[in-house]
Amino acid sequence: MAAGMYLEHYLDSIENLPFELQRNFNLMRDLDQRTEDLKGQIDSLAKEYTSNARTLSSEQKLSILRQIQQSYSKCKEFGDDKVQLAMQTYEMVDKHIRRLDTDLARFEADLKEKQIESTDYDSTSSKGKKSDSRQKEKKVAKTRSKVKSSDEDGSPKSAQKKVKLLQPGEFNTPTSNFGNVHPSDVLDMPVDPNEPTYCLCHQVSYGEMIGCDNTDCSIEWFHFACVGLTTKPRGKWYCPRCSQDRKRK
Repeated sequence: MAAGMYLEHYLDSIENLPFELQRNFNLMRDLDQRTEDLKGQIDSLAKEYTSNARTLSSEQKLSILRQIQQSYSKCKEFGDDKVQLAMQTYEMVDKHIRRLDTDLARFEADLKEKQIESTDYDSTSSKGKKSDSRQKEKKVAKTRSKVKSSDEDGSPKSAQKKVKLLQPGEFNTPTSNFGNVHPSDVLDMPVDPNEPTYCLCHQVSYGEMIGCDNTDCSIEWFHFACVGLTTKPRGKWYCPRCSQDRKRK
C-alpha cells in the first residue's frame, strides 16, 4: 500500500475525533460546574447548622444534615461521571495512536520488502553482466591459445610471425589504418571496461599486435608502436623484458 493510501485512511478515521473530544470536554466542564454549585449549597447549609445549632430542633438538624449528605453524594456521582468521561477520552485517543503505530509498522515493512526486491534485481543484473564479461574473456583466451598453437605447428603458415589484427569493422575504420595507431589514440576509442588489457601500456587490443615467443611471458601481446615495430620481424621475437632476461642468463 502506498504512503498516500495509509495517510488517507488514517485521516478518514480521525475526521470525527475533534468533535468527540470537544463533546466530552464540554460534559466534564458541565459536571465541574454542577459540582461547584453543590459545594456552595453544602457550605451554606453548614453555616446555617453551625450558627443556629442551639435554636434548631432535632428534626431541623437532621433535615440539614440529610441535605448536606445528599449534596455530597451528588458531588461523588458527578466526580465518578467525570472520571468515566476522562477514561473514555483517553481510550478514544489511544485507539487512534495504536492504529497509527500499526500503519507505520506496515508501511516500514512494505518499504523493506521493496528494497529487498530492488536489491535482488540489482544483484541478478550484476551477475548477468559478470557472466557476460567472463564469456568474453574465455573467447579471447581461446583465440590467443589458437594463435599460439598455430605458431608452434610446423606448417608453412606457422613460419609467418604471429600478428594480432583488430576486426575491420570494430571502430568503423579500415584495417590498413590500424598499423599507424598510436597508444595515446586508444584513449579516444570506445572501450568496454571488461575487455582485457595487453602490452607495456596496459591498454586494450588495437591495431597490429605481436606476440612474444617466450611461453612464460606475463604480457604475451604487444602493440607495434609500443615496441618500436612498423612491420613484423622475421624469426622469433622477444619483448623488451624477456630480451633483458635472456641477456642476463
